[in-house]
Amino acid sequence: MKPTLLVLAAGMGSRYGGLKQVDPVGPSGEAILDYSVFDAHRAGFGKVVFVIRRDFEAEFKEKIGRKYEGLVQVEYAYQDIADLPGGRAVPEGRTKPWGTAHAIRAARDAVKEPFAAINADDFYGRDAFARLSGFLCGPAAEAASPLRFAMVGYRLDNTLSENGSVARGVCSVSPEGRLLGVKEMTKIVRVPGGAENREDPAAPVPLSPDVRVSMNLWGFSPALFDALEKRFPAWLDAHGTEPKAEWYIPFVVDEMIREGLAQVDVLPTESQWFGVTYREDKPSVVASIRALVDKGEYPAALFAK
Repeated sequence: MKPTLLVLAAGMGSRYGGLKQVDPVGPSGEAILDYSVFDAHRAGFGKVVFVIRRDFEAEFKEKIGRKYEGLVQVEYAYQDIADLPGGRAVPEGRTKPWGTAHAIRAARDAVKEPFAAINADDFYGRDAFARLSGFLCGPAAEAASPLRFAMVGYRLDNTLSENGSVARGVCSVSPEGRLLGVKEMTKIVRVPGGAENREDPAAPVPLSPDVRVSMNLWGFSPALFDALEKRFPAWLDAHGTEPKAEWYIPFVVDEMIREGLAQVDVLPTESQWFGVTYREDKPSVVASIRALVDKGEYPAALFAK
């Protein structure tokens, strides 16, 4: 069974200032997520499921989805703020989606095979998808108890923006390469010799440049959906009235590890991450992709007819 690529593309893009999921960065008008689909396809993934919002469905399908006709099976799932368990209602004042764990949960009826979950606006690199495909197609991913997942781990200094702070899941990894825990840090900035998290400006937390971080490139079995369904009500009970609280997938994975319900293999990569967290990031992303094309790692037109 070929694995599925689950692309989380429902983000509002508020910091970027527009619908960055469809913004062209490649020499022939490719978006960043086009490179993820291309890399996943050549790594052996058989289907792509996009998690999007209904309000930009037509634009997304026209500018993105139609590119893959004849290349790979494409399906869609929809993240809806009102998609809540047990007949719950959206709290007054809540306007944004519930986060990456909620976005993955939105695909529970579309994904029945081992899958990789990625952000739409991150460039992960060919090596990352090859490593994840090898895991998802191997026997480890079929282990039933504890659940066996994977995460591609990037060096922190390969994931920073020059134009502002970034949010990263900072990982603790055992000598055997197992994920021990993930701590979400939301205000990481580059500093001389490394980085620091400035969520509390009065007490910045120094970070080593080579610490492994999660870029939300995960490998899961479909059993994750049952775990999400069981855990979402408790999270809502604790945080559902907070208008900006988000249910991050690293939080869920971290809980499952601590409870002994999951093991996560960290698949290290030295790939350089590219992203467009801020609009000012775009020129460097365009130049970096152009350099990869010039080196022959990608064709000038990914989906030439």
